Amino acid sequence: MSIRNLHLAIDPRSVAIIGASDRDGSLGRVVIENVIGAGFEGEIWPINPKHNQVAGHRCYRRVADVPGVPDLAVIVTPALTVPTVIHELGIKGTRAAVIITAGISADKALRQAMLDAAKPFLLRVVGPNTVGLIVPSAKLNASFAHLQAQPGGIALLSQSGAITTSLIDWAADNNVGFSKIISLGDMADADAGDFLDLFAGDPETHAIIMYLETISSPRKFLAAARAAARVKPVVAIKAGRHTEAAKAAATHTGALSGADRVVDAALHRAGILRIEGLGELFDATETVARFPPLERSRVAIVTNGGGAGVLAVDRLMDFACALADLSPETIRALDRVLPANWSRANPVDIIGDAPPDRYQTAIEIIAQDPEVDILIIMNCPTGLASPVDAARAVASLARSGTISEKPVLTCWLGGRTAREGRHVLQQAGLPSYDTPSDVALAASYLAKWSKAQHALVRVPSGRDDEVPIDRGLAGSVLQKAAAEGRRMLNEPEAKAVIAAYGIPVPPTVIAKSPKEAEGIAGSLLASAPRIVVKLISKSITHKSDVGGVVLDVLTPLAAREAAEGIVARLEAHDPTAVVDGFAVQPMIERRHSWELLLGVTRDPIFGPVILFGSGGVSVEVVADTAVALPPLDAVLAGDLIDETRVGKLLAGFRSEPPADRATICRALTALSQLIVDFPCVLSMDINPLVASAEGVIALDVRIEIDPRAVTRPGPNPDLAIRPYPSEWQKQVTLDERRYHLRPIRPADAALYPDFLSRTSPADIRFRFLSSRKHFQDQLLVRLTQIDYEREIAFVALDDERGDLAGIARLYADPDHEAAEYGLLVRTDLQGHGLGWALLTHLVDYAVADGLHRIEGLVLSDNAKMLKMCREFGFSISSHPGDATLRIATLALQSQAGVS
Repeated sequence: MSIRNLHLAIDPRSVAIIGASDRDGSLGRVVIENVIGAGFEGEIWPINPKHNQVAGHRCYRRVADVPGVPDLAVIVTPALTVPTVIHELGIKGTRAAVIITAGISADKALRQAMLDAAKPFLLRVVGPNTVGLIVPSAKLNASFAHLQAQPGGIALLSQSGAITTSLIDWAADNNVGFSKIISLGDMADADAGDFLDLFAGDPETHAIIMYLETISSPRKFLAAARAAARVKPVVAIKAGRHTEAAKAAATHTGALSGADRVVDAALHRAGILRIEGLGELFDATETVARFPPLERSRVAIVTNGGGAGVLAVDRLMDFACALADLSPETIRALDRVLPANWSRANPVDIIGDAPPDRYQTAIEIIAQDPEVDILIIMNCPTGLASPVDAARAVASLARSGTISEKPVLTCWLGGRTAREGRHVLQQAGLPSYDTPSDVALAASYLAKWSKAQHALVRVPSGRDDEVPIDRGLAGSVLQKAAAEGRRMLNEPEAKAVIAAYGIPVPPTVIAKSPKEAEGIAGSLLASAPRIVVKLISKSITHKSDVGGVVLDVLTPLAAREAAEGIVARLEAHDPTAVVDGFAVQPMIERRHSWELLLGVTRDPIFGPVILFGSGGVSVEVVADTAVALPPLDAVLAGDLIDETRVGKLLAGFRSEPPADRATICRALTALSQLIVDFPCVLSMDINPLVASAEGVIALDVRIEIDPRAVTRPGPNPDLAIRPYPSEWQKQVTLDERRYHLRPIRPADAALYPDFLSRTSPADIRFRFLSSRKHFQDQLLVRLTQIDYEREIAFVALDDERGDLAGIARLYADPDHEAAEYGLLVRTDLQGHGLGWALLTHLVDYAVADGLHRIEGLVLSDNAKMLKMCREFGFSISSHPGDATLRIATLALQSQAGVS
């Protein structure tokens, strides 16, 4: 629904060029010549009061003079005229415009006037300050690009006009075609998220590539990106990876650029492959478009040249790829067929004289190894064997770019004969690369994209059922601090909050004075060999920086002296600082342990971010951290751990036992849930979180809040990714049969085949408005892997058997005013009230979500659905464009709880 009216931009029947001209060097002339030169077969209407004819077409003085309604308008008039032109187009009936004119966004009032002129007509604006758009299949080139683009299956979105034209040029030289090319310009209205939605459902588009400088409307962008990446590969370059480049990008786009690794985490979570250079864009897209995502990405190399294999391994390690460990069975099998001097390891060097049959035999054996996920096959030219014959042998084994269903990447090094070999491989559907570095990079694309695809299908609620959570206790602590106008919680308060979420903390007693610290120490030392004394101060957040932590306290007197020393050091550091007391706690000593950092920060674009890595006092120096967007589940938490160097140490090595990974993951998911539940939490450091084989314990905690937001309810609206709405689950009993109603999950795709097989063709026709015999896997993925920001689907599951009994779905428009609904109950379970129960649940959700109405299309012969709609309170009207359809509309102001 966010693509409303944008289809007119990419598939128009008529185009008006406002500002078209015959003047040499003018934009108006280039644009109309491109429109005509591409062979556009619809009406072309130049508009310019200074001309009677332009490029052989009659030229009209005003928009109102055009004899029809332009589906698409291309505007190249001066900036100050644009709002008036948009208004005239809206009155005429045009609903999509490409504004090539620059200089509008620099004037905020002018930009707003343009948007205000478009809004009453729902007229969608591409730009301003754009090169334009190109749709080769529609013979449409509404741009001032210097070349026509070839048709193909790749859609291009670019925030830079210069990059757009450069990629068109490069593609022409490399025989790459496009389905759509959109230069986004300043994105005053239509943005990358809107076109991602459009391309996700475009049958001509098989892959999407993007050049981004900033990300506007991050929640909408991620929702659209996740929807698109579920059904086709999406590859992106995000400029501004370094601070200096990010500043340049912000100046260029007039928008804020977020921290680069947060962008990386966001794109990864959206299932997008991020690459660094323009030269990689098409290669990366071609590679990932060939294969499905892999569960793992361990690489085996077969080569007739040991040096080439070593070079490939070096590059694989540079790209953090995993090399497969060949199984003993594979080694023995290769021993039987390869020369005695073969490498007996991965890379498998089959020796320079390898004939075609040796290639075939070795590859067949290695492809059967369960430890191998990706095959790299290499050839170095020698006088002992033909590279072309070797290529033919490899090609004979290939099926759809795979051998034994494993992706195959090839590298034939050398000149003329190597080129012939590469041609043979490419004709067989096998990608072939010139150098070891290139083929290793391709393997890294596949590995990185596969990881992103696995992150994409995770839909965590943030809750870990194994950890009891006391939200009330955490909330009362936060409210107390807010009532005192404090942004920083003191250490005992912060520990109380995380303890309420199941993160272990040591027992802590607060002393108001050094003398009181002495008495408390006496009690604690009865059971603890050592204690710690820490400063509590509202004005000091990092206690170690001012000498506010004293370890290894052995006696009560030493505890008093430690507290007095803290006071003295604080006075020397900042005489105005206030001592609020001292935290006295047992000193935690665990052998074979690691100090970790768990943190929360706020990114200016993507909102709350979770950080994990090495902790302790040298955290900034070590700089071993990784970030992820909440919400997290145990799998995503584990992925975050694995991104760090300390993550490898936590797995254990030599005499060091592994840390309890499950408790670290639970701490991360608890932190995630805390962010989901409490929007007032701005930042947090748990440093150190001590991890060992015994579990984890948080020794120091810092929490910053926004006191004004402490009463804001969760789930946190600032999250870039909306969590799984687990609160919308309930049980219903209908005619003594119990059903569990809950939001849909990706795993529910497995329930669809049985459900559809038990649903009559007539009911399927009623639901999908046309007859369907087959539901492709891609469609089932789309139906079950949804983004809860814009869409909800509730499934009804038979409590006894777990079967899918019915589905109700809601999809909101971009203004969040109305939503389209759909409902389907299994044929054999109809007539018992399940449809009514699902619809009631859907309406309750819509009301809570702030929607004003829901509406659906119902076939006129679907008597049962029309009857239920009338009884429920829907108004029924005829469809203005299709006599076989009815529109069912329900106003939601007072509909919650209908029964």
